[in-house]
Amino acid sequence: MISKPYSKISRHLLATLGGITLTAFAIPAQAFSVNIANGAEPGTLDPQKTSGTWETRITRALFEGLVTYAKDGSLVPGLADRWEVGDDGKTYTFHLRDAEWSDGEPITAEDAVFALRRVLDPAIANQNANLYYPIVNARAINAGDESADALGVEAVDSHTLRIRLTQPTAWFLQALAMTEAAPLPEHVIANEAGWVQPGNTVSSGAFTLDEWQPQSRIVVEKNPHFHAADSVAVDKVTFYPIDDAGSALNRFRTGEMDIAYSSVPSSRFAWARENLGDALRVGPLTAEYFYMFNLHDGQPLADKRVREALNLAVRRDVITDQILGQGQTPSFWYVPRNTANAPQGELDFADMPMEQRLARAKELMQEAGYGPDHPLHLRLNYNTLEDHKKIAVAVAAMWKPLGVEVELINSEAAVHYATIREGNFEVARYGMVATINDPFDFLNAYADNGSASRSSGYHDATYDALVAESTGELDAEKRRQLMTQAQQRLLDDYALLPLYDYVSVHLVSPDLQGWESNPMDVHPLRYLQEREQ
Repeated sequence: MISKPYSKISRHLLATLGGITLTAFAIPAQAFSVNIANGAEPGTLDPQKTSGTWETRITRALFEGLVTYAKDGSLVPGLADRWEVGDDGKTYTFHLRDAEWSDGEPITAEDAVFALRRVLDPAIANQNANLYYPIVNARAINAGDESADALGVEAVDSHTLRIRLTQPTAWFLQALAMTEAAPLPEHVIANEAGWVQPGNTVSSGAFTLDEWQPQSRIVVEKNPHFHAADSVAVDKVTFYPIDDAGSALNRFRTGEMDIAYSSVPSSRFAWARENLGDALRVGPLTAEYFYMFNLHDGQPLADKRVREALNLAVRRDVITDQILGQGQTPSFWYVPRNTANAPQGELDFADMPMEQRLARAKELMQEAGYGPDHPLHLRLNYNTLEDHKKIAVAVAAMWKPLGVEVELINSEAAVHYATIREGNFEVARYGMVATINDPFDFLNAYADNGSASRSSGYHDATYDALVAESTGELDAEKRRQLMTQAQQRLLDDYALLPLYDYVSVHLVSPDLQGWESNPMDVHPLRYLQEREQ
């Protein structure tokens, strides 16, 4: 049984001493505070510059979109209380509710226009900017070929926003639910470097930023100006940048942490399942764990034969079943199988016996000029986590018979992902967690100007065309066929090394309610409540 954190002491506690109930002294109501082991230290809290789930968990508390999430991960009205979609599927009209920024200023349609223009500003370098390319002129603006005011968004009046698309887009509302698309307070964003700091940040969500001590904690407090503040039970949330899963587990057990998103070390998972009861939350997760290859000219993995050989030699079942053992699915594909309308397709050797795979891998490496006498030296980057290191060590051992010598490079998450964005790697561990529950989110990352395309150097015009065509296809089966063709082309190029489909593994105090497992792993803090004892 998990020890009960002091923050959960009943607000109506009666003290008893020597058999006499003491009721003469009123006990002041305690603030309902929640402590979260959040993983890594955020690189930023600017919602349009974040790159990791550990950051968006915080920005989601600070900024609400026109569309937002219910506690089960489904879409519900946010700052817009309703909207209409035109008959052609290309015009969206949002009606904003009466709401205020945390400084008391009204939230207007102009703030929404400002934010959508800003997310496409090339200087912002938003990693998901291409999710907004369906908006008229968005691609050209993001490429620097058009001015921001050419974007197909307009404030009809202070409470009405109209967005025009170039074509119908099945997942567009999901893109608007992301905090990077949330309206922003233009009236305070003057200092780009300082507006997301305590004392400067003006928010629209259920919480405001109260404190940020780097590498120590981030504190958010209930926003009294939030449009649904009366329904928010939590007074304060403290996020701790604990990226060591073992430390997060220990601090959860002592009651210091109420929620641990740092997962559970694979070495402690069986113990946690046996001893932590309902506190251990294992659920579906639309996310893929893979190794990204650097395919730029002059890199060793620009040679397709080497990429194929590295894929052939990895025993994915050993990683999922023996190293992790938490229910992950060995992956011979890129788009997780539990994604809504997931495409088919897989690596062509998926059913090949391991002995044949190794023989083929060695042949390919020899053709490419490598072997035990002429080893290929590779750098493999991974971010700090015990299981990431275990997997990297295992993969390096699987590659060794091919004549591959691996140098393992570990860094904390912010540095790791910055290294990938800069293209300063050869092989890099990557975890892609869906921002929208649609295959496009994954496939588009490797399309022209997608985040993975820019980092890895992968370019294929046919692949780009298939992904683009799938965006405008509203017939579900035809769309799935286009995405299947796209995924198979990516896999046939061995553009990456998929390892497994994730599951979510979190720790949540039984004293909390309002937290639900869901495939998008979205858990808005506004729904958390103390469980009645």
